[in-house]
Amino acid sequence: MLKIENISKTFNAGTVNEKIALDGLNLHLNPGDFCTVIGGNGAGKSTMLNAVAGLWPVDTGKIIIDGVDLTNMPEYKRAKYLGRVFQDPMTGTAASMEIEENLALAARRGERRFLKMRITRKEREKYRELLKTLDLGLEDRMTSKVGLLSGGQRQALTLLMATLKKPKLLLLDEHTAALDPKTAAKVLETTDKFVAKDNLTTLMITHNMKDAIAHGNRLIMMYEGHVIYDVSGEEKKKLHVSDLLAKFEQVSGSEFANDRMMLN
Repeated sequence: MLKIENISKTFNAGTVNEKIALDGLNLHLNPGDFCTVIGGNGAGKSTMLNAVAGLWPVDTGKIIIDGVDLTNMPEYKRAKYLGRVFQDPMTGTAASMEIEENLALAARRGERRFLKMRITRKEREKYRELLKTLDLGLEDRMTSKVGLLSGGQRQALTLLMATLKKPKLLLLDEHTAALDPKTAAKVLETTDKFVAKDNLTTLMITHNMKDAIAHGNRLIMMYEGHVIYDVSGEEKKKLHVSDLLAKFEQVSGSEFANDRMMLN
């Protein structure tokens, strides 16, 4: 479903601020893979997601989703293939619009949109049923402005919007990092439910090693712009945080120095 083939990306090339973010990165995901991604600061995790999303072009290599080469496709044209939830709960929704209007926008992703958006009774009932699955009472607040919602509610709504059109690939960029532990656990529970329901191929960056082990069927560790560890299935289920730290030290030759991930 996803083929990242030998992609490289250097920022500020030829200057004193040159930074190699991706260095011959290769990653293949099968349909239905739920892959968690961990790594220290500057490992290339977010750069990889942004490259797949088309936020910036890669220097070399190819990005292919479901047989379609997206390497040179602009960001807005990739929208019909991708769903994405960002780290910031304020991103991914329109704060000044109502909940049902945000859902209507998501439902029309990849289609022609008009200045005046009419939501039919049938659509409204569909949105109500979908909101019920979040178990947050939002089905009774469909005309509320999204800006009035809490961070957890907005993130859950963004997740619903990102999966509404059953994307070829779901990108989750540390989507629980800004939430308190209880709310983060609720959003991750909702994530698992949505991914399983539609068997979505998913790439989830997380700063929490325990979450990386507990969720998904596959885990990759990145270091200096490429994958240094790839584990799946029963082997992944048996992992502990200490195993990941040991593997990082073994492959990289240095200690894991991301305090934020260590504390989690």
